[in-house]
Amino acid sequence: MSDVYFGTDLFSELDRLQRQMSSLFGGFPSSLRSSRFGTFPQINIGTTDDSIEIVAFAPGVDPSKLEISVDKGLLSIAGQRTAHEEPSTEGVRQYAQERFNGAFRRVIELPQQADPDKVLARYVDGCLLVSVGKREASRPRAITVQ
Repeated sequence: MSDVYFGTDLFSELDRLQRQMSSLFGGFPSSLRSSRFGTFPQINIGTTDDSIEIVAFAPGVDPSKLEISVDKGLLSIAGQRTAHEEPSTEGVRQYAQERFNGAFRRVIELPQQADPDKVLARYVDGCLLVSVGKREASRPRAITVQ
């Protein structure tokens, strides 16, 4: 038992502080590992027994111009999205644009069990699908009791 006594539960106080900070900055990700709000491309990361699966939502990107690399446990996705050519309409001035155009780079920290020699990438329907295999030693295995 500790000699230090807090009048309240320390963890509930930290939770309360985090909620206050979240409401102060409204709408931003709550995780320290989350990227800044509005980054492109948005990504989903998941795992299976055999691999780490990354989906980058990148519609309008030329797949031949995507650069994917793995170095020191970091997966890097870089490329450029060009502006969509709109039919010329005389007298129309644009005052808002929500679609991202320009160069981008996303860097994702891979877990230790990722094998950089087993990376597969494909581009399907505006999504970049990257599969990173896991090292053989990190895969779950059943142990038989004798």
